[in-house]
Amino acid sequence: MDLSLERPGDFLFVRRVANNAITVVDREITASFLLAPERAVEHWPVTSAAALDESQVDSILALKPELVLLGTGTRQQFPPAAFLAGFLRRGIGVEVMDNAAAARTYDLLASEGRRVVAAFILPA
Repeated sequence: MDLSLERPGDFLFVRRVANNAITVVDREITASFLLAPERAVEHWPVTSAAALDESQVDSILALKPELVLLGTGTRQQFPPAAFLAGFLRRGIGVEVMDNAAAARTYDLLASEGRRVVAAFILPA
């Protein structure tokens, strides 16, 4: 049987999720980061969902999302309401889930050509 590597397309995709790292294409990232189909923004200065506030909204909006996926680590943890409201006031949908679910959802939406941004929180 022949095996071949098929890449999902012309976008950055998540290949693997572990407790303390996420592999984007072939690069392992070990600190919180933002991921859009055409670029990754590493060293996003967030270490927990509870620490999120409206000041982090602009860095995510700079990537021009129509939908934001917030991966909060190994477990789903909701951020403060002020953070979520920063998106909702601008008509941007936001979904909160664990990192593995956020990665799967991101890959699916990005493969469909959607303007999705995933914000992944990894432990410091």
